[in-house]
Amino acid sequence: MNRRITALFAAFEAFAVVAVGIAIPLVPLTVLWGAQFGFGIDWTTFWRASVDIWLLGHGVDVTFVLDPNVAASLGVAGSDGAVTVTIAILGFALLTVLLGIRAARRIAETRYVMLGALVAVTTVGIVSFLATFSSLHAMARPSLVQGTFLPTLVFTLGLIIGLRGATDEFPRPLERWAESWSSPVRTAVTTALRGGLAAAATVLLASALIASLAIAFSFADIITLYEGLHTEVLGGIAVTLGQLAFTPNLVIWVASWLVGPGFALGTGSSVGPLGTSLGPIPAIPVLGALPPGDLAFGFVGLAVPVAAGFLAGAILGRGIRRVEGVAVALTGVGMGVVGGILLGLLAWFSAGSAGPGRLVDVGPNPWAVWIAATFEIGLAAVLGLLASRRREPERPFPARRPR
Repeated sequence: MNRRITALFAAFEAFAVVAVGIAIPLVPLTVLWGAQFGFGIDWTTFWRASVDIWLLGHGVDVTFVLDPNVAASLGVAGSDGAVTVTIAILGFALLTVLLGIRAARRIAETRYVMLGALVAVTTVGIVSFLATFSSLHAMARPSLVQGTFLPTLVFTLGLIIGLRGATDEFPRPLERWAESWSSPVRTAVTTALRGGLAAAATVLLASALIASLAIAFSFADIITLYEGLHTEVLGGIAVTLGQLAFTPNLVIWVASWLVGPGFALGTGSSVGPLGTSLGPIPAIPVLGALPPGDLAFGFVGLAVPVAAGFLAGAILGRGIRRVEGVAVALTGVGMGVVGGILLGLLAWFSAGSAGPGRLVDVGPNPWAVWIAATFEIGLAAVLGLLASRRREPERPFPARRPR
């Protein structure tokens, strides 16, 4: 495969990533255009809405100006002016990362890997710019700069992950730099990174399980909220797809709940392990799974990050026999720092403004999540490392039998 074919192949793979992401909201909206509105509305309205949804999924700020009649009917302070939505619908970002990994593996099969990677990233940037530019409107205006670079950065993340696992040609400057360290230092740093990542992943896995159980046990309340929306079949499908795209946010919010700080669904509200305090919230069916009032045993959720940190330290501690003394404690603290940074960043990505009035504050406080997760995972990891280093008593050699 020569250079030109490789470039065209990579450009097609990158274009498909953007096309699939925009098509997910565009297809049901186009069906709604024909079935509900009888093709009487300009289709470009639905195109702009689909692009805006896709851009929101990558963290792009979109400024909306509501119709005066609609703003008056809402009766919410601040709805009569420009409203900037900053909360990210992370399901789209996750999809872009996964498609970026897939594109990287296909590009890795060609002869010119780096050329294909550069063409793919450039293509996503150009297509993102064109899509953002096409969606600019007085009533809904996304940030052109963010719309060009944020989807490209998310795709690049997936591309890097895929290339590192699929080819040895991808440059690894950090790994080469780490090779110059002494063996104990390299072992301690590697263990801290692996342990922090493992602890954060364990908390997220537990969060996904708890969120699934909460939705299952609150099925009746969720159905009641669906019925209260009075949407037809297509409207119900659209609401369900929107909630599915928001699923990663919900998992991160549950993780913030387990860590301790919880999350907000509006200014002045709080959903935490010690209780739930909510004001008026949108009638979104999945919110029917929220725990009502005070929870008698909600503090038990704090055991999840502690257990995750302890297990990470206990399992990985056997591989740091050469690390002694204070360095063992520093390795455990490093696990806490890495896990706290990861969970704090995820909390930051999942939070933001979802509308006017109280909805300007939705999601967890990333600083609180970072501090709490660092302390809980770090302290438990230190204990796990120390527990793993307890040596078994030496057994005496069996006496030789006389010949």
